[in-house]
Order: sequence, then C-alpha cells, then structure tokens
Amino acid sequence: MATRLTVDPVTRIEGHLRVDTEIDGGEVKKAWSSCTMWRGIENILLGRDAREAWLFTQRFCGVCTTVHAIASVRAVEDALKLQIPPNAQFIRNLILIAHGLHDHIVHFYHLSALDWVDVTTIPKADPKAAAALGETLGNWPGNSVKEMKRVQDAITGFVSRGQLGIFANGYWGHPAMKLPPEVNLLAVAHYLQALDVQREANKVVGILGGKTPHIQNVAVGGVQNAINLDRIGAMNMDRLYQMKSILEKVKTFVQEVYFTDCCAIAAHYMDWFGYGAGAQSYLAVPDLPTDAAATAFDLPGGVILNGDLAGVRPIQSWNDQPFRDFVAEDTAHSWYRGKGLKQPWQGVTDPTYTGWKEDGKYSWVKAPRYDGQAMEVGPLAQMLVGYASGDELVKKWVDKALATVGAIAKTKVTPDKLMSTLGRHAARAVRCAILADLALKHWELLANNVLSGDTTIFETPVFPKESEGVGMHEAPRGTLSHWVVLEGSKIKNYQAVVPTTWNASPRDEKGQIGPYEASLVGNPVAVPDQPLEVIRTLHSFDPCMACACHTFDPKGNELGHAKVLG
Repeated sequence: MATRLTVDPVTRIEGHLRVDTEIDGGEVKKAWSSCTMWRGIENILLGRDAREAWLFTQRFCGVCTTVHAIASVRAVEDALKLQIPPNAQFIRNLILIAHGLHDHIVHFYHLSALDWVDVTTIPKADPKAAAALGETLGNWPGNSVKEMKRVQDAITGFVSRGQLGIFANGYWGHPAMKLPPEVNLLAVAHYLQALDVQREANKVVGILGGKTPHIQNVAVGGVQNAINLDRIGAMNMDRLYQMKSILEKVKTFVQEVYFTDCCAIAAHYMDWFGYGAGAQSYLAVPDLPTDAAATAFDLPGGVILNGDLAGVRPIQSWNDQPFRDFVAEDTAHSWYRGKGLKQPWQGVTDPTYTGWKEDGKYSWVKAPRYDGQAMEVGPLAQMLVGYASGDELVKKWVDKALATVGAIAKTKVTPDKLMSTLGRHAARAVRCAILADLALKHWELLANNVLSGDTTIFETPVFPKESEGVGMHEAPRGTLSHWVVLEGSKIKNYQAVVPTTWNASPRDEKGQIGPYEASLVGNPVAVPDQPLEVIRTLHSFDPCMACACHTFDPKGNELGHAKVLG
C-alpha cells in the first residue's frame, strides 16, 4: 500500500522547501517539489532605474548575493551593448570564484556531509588509523594523530553526555549509514577545519566587494574598486598579494582535503551512483571571461539532452541565440496567474495563492523549460558539458575523481555514473578544484593588467529609448539568468530565472515533472519516519533551508513525526 511522506521544511538548505513523496515497496514512486516562500523582488524593481537593480536583486538570497548582483549588471550591460574594462572583468571574476569556493566547501561539509557521516561512531574509531588514512588521501597537515585524537575526545564527550550540539538530531545509526568509524572521524575533523577555510575564501569577496554578504563594489559599466599602486586606501600590490596568499591556502584545502574526502566517501557508497539520475538533460552557460569583450571563457557551457553526452551542444557565448529563444517559464502548477510558456522578457510575476493541490498549483517556483524540456542545472551539468566538449581542465579533474573513487572502491567508474546523487557531489568537488586553479590564473590576469599601467575600472552607460538584455552567470548552484526590459533607464520588466527555479520546478502544463521530482523517483526509503535517502538526493542539488517533517498516509492522516538535522 502506498504511503505519503511529506518533508516540510527540508533542512540544511537555503530558503523554504517542502517535498511530498508517494512511497510503495520501499521506494519513491511519485514526488512533488514545493517552494513555500515568495519573494516578489521582480515587482519591486518595476519603474526603478536599471543602474540600481543589482542592489535589490542581491536580496533574492542571504547567501547567494554576489551572483545576483553580477547577473543583474550583466543583464543591463547586455541591453546597452556595453563592454566593461578588463580590470572590471577580472575583479568580478575573482569575486565569483571566491564566492564559489566558499559556497562549495560549505555545501559539502556543513550542509550535506552529515547525510553520509555517522558522528556517533567516532568514539569507536582508531585515531592512528584515521590519520594514516588521511595521509594516503592527501598531504594535509590537519591529518595528524594528535588532531584526530583531539576531535575524537571532543565528540566522545558530547556523545557520552547526550549533548551533540551542532550534530544533534541526525539520523545516526540509520541502516543507510555505511562509513567505518575512522572515515567518520576523518570527515568530522575536516568538517571543523572547513569552518575556518570557508571563512578565508569569503575574505576575498569582502576585500574586493567592500563587504559580504551583499557586496557594494559593482556598477553597470564596471566596478568601483579604485586602483592606485601608490595609495594605501586603494587596490595596491599589498592588497593583491594578500588575496593571492588567501587563495593559495584555500586551494590547498580544496584539492588536498575536500576533493579527496568526497571521493573517499563516495567509494563507500557505490550503490548511490545508481540513484537520483533525474531529468538527465543538462544546461550550463559559459563563465569567467578572460577578456573585456567576453569572447573567451574559462568555464564551459552547453546543452545535453536525454543523457546523450556525445550529442552535447556547446554554448560558446553569452549571445547564444538558442538560449535566448528557448528559455521560457510555465506557471500551470505555480501560484501565479497566466497560462502557457512565456519567455522571461514577457514574464509576469502576479501571485495567486490557492493552497497546495496535488493536481493543481503547489509551488511558488515557476517551471523553466529549455525548448520545452525540463533541464537540470548545477555543477553536474557544467562538468558533464565540459567533459563531453573536451575541456582540458574539466577532463583532468573529472578523470582524477573517477580514478580516485575507482581505486578506493576497487572498481571502474565511468563518466555516465556521474548522473546520480553522488555524481552531483563529485561534480561539485571537481568544480571547486577547478575554481581553485582558476583563482590564481585570474589573480594573475588582474595583477599583470594593473602592472601594465591600466587602472581603468568603469565605462559610462548610455541608454537608448528601448532595450532588452539577459545577464548570464554559472553560479554555484547552476545556470542563473536575469532578464530585463528597459524604457530608457527605467525597468519595464524584470525576471530572474535562478538555478533552484530550474531544479525545483513543479510540473508544467504537459505534466512534465521537474529535476528534484524526477531525481526522487526510484529512490529507496528504508525507514519511512527517517527519510534519510530522500534528504540525500535533495541535498545533492544544494537547494535551500530549515527543520522538521511530517508523514502522511494517502488519506492525509499523520502517521509519524521525524526531525531532520538542522
């Protein structure tokens, strides 16, 4: 007999997400993804000056702030056909890279690792064996026996007193937890170390952006970072080398610890490369331009349909016409008025709440489609696109990840296995390792350009009577695009199609389910009142926010209550 499981809200994410699943025979048969929070910032922007839009769009989120600021100014610049100076391009890139490093580290260790790591087994671990394991995975000074013993003693004290603090309320002892105690100890030690490293990455965002979250330095036409090598209050060599030192430190942790931890944990859960495949159509846009005109990029973009890696269509430019023509949103099952697919330039954000209805409207998220198809976005999409397109840096790190997992698990792991719950984690670790390499490359691009004598940071915008533009960015959670229609300098329409809109999409008017919903179908659920497996797949996308779930039978009666780790 089918039972209904509702997780509301899903925790260790950003924002408010409810997911309903129908479970039969120990696996998910149907799923509904419902965003329960409405922003309405698009409506706040109507009639405002386009040059101030980025200040508002940052408030879409309290964490993903820089990405919306830069997508917004790119949208207006696209409408004006405005080319920004090289320094502005490189400074924006460094902000986005540092933000991405911070975001990926936080997601793996602090938002999702505890889906796989059982803290309560740590008292049984051998610190010497844990340290030895760490040495086989990477050359990281934080893997000493002394450090492993220190962490073990702290966790043992928490466990013995029944006061796990930040590790309370997890699904400890769940049958889906498989890691040996030593791997759990090593992972938790790195969890604690990652708290310091993610802060280091965010320092670069603060140095360049003026503050974080909600940076203050960008502008339509460039940035507001004064460059003067002779003045202490401006961008000078001391500040440049301070950032380089920080980025080198973060790079070491990402490539020696995060990357290897992800591979090691994945190798103990090989069955999870068979769950969570989902839509298997992928979308990514190119990013990190290496010149002022944005004609070349260090992060690849492209489209893969129906899992056909050989049929990848690369996206070479932000002027990609199919992207501009094919992206549209549907509101058949969203709490908005209107029918049919609409391109964002013609989109309407007119709310009409009707309550949660399984066959009706059930989410504040619209349903984006690319040429009518549901698409997954995120690190997995970008890494698959890059791998299929032959991007050298992507191939290097993807092959290294597959080889590392395979060596630990003593089996061969092929690229198609990445289309899975664990594949998303692996792809994010790969992307983070790539960003760590590119951080120093783009630092060098900026430093060399400044040393050449170029201190230009801004190009004055000129507004025609009417214009429209789209600003693209491949954010930590995937393809982000801001779409703006202008009358002079005033905003006539503004729509943001964000990564979670793509992934958390509800059904469309054709009944086509979204990526979260598709990825949950076929997921195992061993203990219905402890839906760890459901949470694992949802967290692999890196969605949004907080704590508790209810379980219902098909008639709507509550069967049980389960707390989800917050």
